Amino acid sequence: MPENSNAKILIVDDSPENLCVLSDLLQTQFQVRVATSGEKALRIAGTAPHPDLILLDVMMPGMDGYQVFEHLRADSATKDIPIIFVTAMDSDEAQFQGLEFGAVDYITKPISPPIVMARVRIQLELKQARDRLSAQNSWLEAEIARRMAENELIQEVSIRALAHLAEARDPETGNHILRTQGYVQELALALRDSPGFCDMLTDKFIKLLSRSAPLHDIGKVGIPDAILLKPGPLTSAEWAVMKTHARIGSEAIEMAEQEAAGQVEFLSLAKEIAHWHHEKWNGSGYPDGLSGESIPVSARIMALADVFDALISPRVYKAPMSYGEARDIIALGRGSHFDPVMVDVFLKHFDVFCEIADRYSDSVMA
Repeated sequence: MPENSNAKILIVDDSPENLCVLSDLLQTQFQVRVATSGEKALRIAGTAPHPDLILLDVMMPGMDGYQVFEHLRADSATKDIPIIFVTAMDSDEAQFQGLEFGAVDYITKPISPPIVMARVRIQLELKQARDRLSAQNSWLEAEIARRMAENELIQEVSIRALAHLAEARDPETGNHILRTQGYVQELALALRDSPGFCDMLTDKFIKLLSRSAPLHDIGKVGIPDAILLKPGPLTSAEWAVMKTHARIGSEAIEMAEQEAAGQVEFLSLAKEIAHWHHEKWNGSGYPDGLSGESIPVSARIMALADVFDALISPRVYKAPMSYGEARDIIALGRGSHFDPVMVDVFLKHFDVFCEIADRYSDSVMA
């Protein structure tokens, strides 16, 4: 057994004669240490390098084998070391008790050297197999975590790329993506303390919501430049075209959803946001005139974040408002444009939204 030649075995017995017999037998092939008491056995077993196998006498003065076993199992450093009970108690009941207690095997005295050697080798082989399996599982877990992180990064980069594609046609929006993403995350986190939201706004949901937010205006890629970049007010006909960006965006995301090999959770939220983030609490929004709680939570959150950022940002057709002016307009929209609970939370945490706006301001990020 070349792999076992470096195996470390601890023999625990209060009888020097028994220790000599077992150590003489095993030390020809293994690294052997001995202990004449339970206390000494625990000190040796608990010190690195830990034994690969313990042969433990049951009947010892002071701390008996069962007590030693319990201490070993209670210590994270020794709890997985396989233990073979070695005892003069040879009844079936005694053997069953030892195995039931958790020992991997049970050897009776007087020992038979060939049987002891065979059982020791078997247990060492099993430990090696468990150790290899554990190492492989650890590697697999680390590899899965690495690949998941890599996939998430690719996903986030792809989302940002798509979002920037839409915003590249409207250069005045600057860092709108980063700011609205920050507002959405902050508002969702703050809403968790409000009745009616705590069950839905889990950590996972908020993570997906934040990841989806940059796609809210992806449909703008389908709006003609003459309308999208018009420096003045839009005509009724032009406004009708502009409003189609909500459907264009949701339909594009839905096509991506249908072509995916499996369900992509964040795309469902992205589709909701793109489609309904221009709906209003009183039903006067577009494209479907939804009202109240019939508007998905994701879209309600995005609506407030999007409007706040639009108010404080410069556009070809308007100058930016101050944070205070934007706050007052959001407050006036409570119960008409926006979910009233969300407005209350926004106002309570208004300073945080201002900090996000400052952190990702176009002048800072330029």
